[in-house]
Amino acid sequence: MKAQAIDQFYARLAARDPEPKSELAYSNPYTLLVAVVLSAQATDVGVNKATGPLFATVDNPAAMLALGEERLAEAIRTIGLYKTKARNVIALSAILLDKHGGEVPRDREALEALPGVGRKTANVVLNVAFGEPTIAVDTHCFRVANRTGLAPGKTVLEVEMGLLKRTPKRWLDHAHHWLILHGRYVCKARKPDCPACIVRDLCGFKGKEEA
Repeated sequence: MKAQAIDQFYARLAARDPEPKSELAYSNPYTLLVAVVLSAQATDVGVNKATGPLFATVDNPAAMLALGEERLAEAIRTIGLYKTKARNVIALSAILLDKHGGEVPRDREALEALPGVGRKTANVVLNVAFGEPTIAVDTHCFRVANRTGLAPGKTVLEVEMGLLKRTPKRWLDHAHHWLILHGRYVCKARKPDCPACIVRDLCGFKGKEEA
């Protein structure tokens, strides 16, 4: 996709949804971090259903440690891999208290050092909680970047680097949300809704005519 088309691509998504938000429910950087860790291989809707009651009383590392791994696991048992995720959340909460004064660090290296936190999770926290111009590449973002020709790549990191390089600066703050939401609701994996797509004419997807 050419530079002018890329700018128009984002401009149209921005016009439709000027202030896109994460669909995960959270109240502060800590609950966002926990929610994103829990969302791996799970839906945002499923995570929100479990964290609604949890975050009502547990919204900081100290409260999470007081809750304990066993009760946390019970609270999130409807989420896939809940035992492993409970273990990671308790461990990362302890590290936040021990090394970061109970605060979520605004630093990629420190975030990625936390149990259960990879590059994508760190990018979400940096962008959503702290306003950093990062792009978190999940399966939706990866698919849209490749299918449209926006930033083709064989790996998640390759796509992320391509998007950061090719996305105009004025769109970086919300880029990953626009791409994720577009992939989730329009440019779907099995059956993309090309007739309803507002960037259809800019897209390089070879199957869009058939769709």
